[in-house]
Amino acid sequence: MAINKVLIVDDSKTEIMFLTDLLQKNGFVVRSAENADEAFKRLTEEKPDLILMDVVMPGQNGFQLTRAINRTPEYTDIPIFICTSKNLETDRVWGMRQGARDYITKPVDAAELFAKIKALG
Repeated sequence: MAINKVLIVDDSKTEIMFLTDLLQKNGFVVRSAENADEAFKRLTEEKPDLILMDVVMPGQNGFQLTRAINRTPEYTDIPIFICTSKNLETDRVWGMRQGARDYITKPVDAAELFAKIKALG
């Protein structure tokens, strides 16, 4: 599956700007959401090919949101990469158990991100 449309879910405007710029320069179409409610709104508007999910957010955290998206039948096929500053092995394992396809720690390494995206295709 070719990855073209990416949804970034992160409460940090700085992080959203950084990732949006990085992805757009490499030909991706990017949309963003700053919380769980916005994320589900974006999903209903246009289904992305990939979701980059922060963990620490107000309200529902990224682990909870990843689980909720994976339990929604029309979205179960969307790969989710947890993209967070939480770098403990227990966090990575928990993220994968919630249904994440991969786990990337911040600051995001562009080469690592693109290699992981390419591996999906």
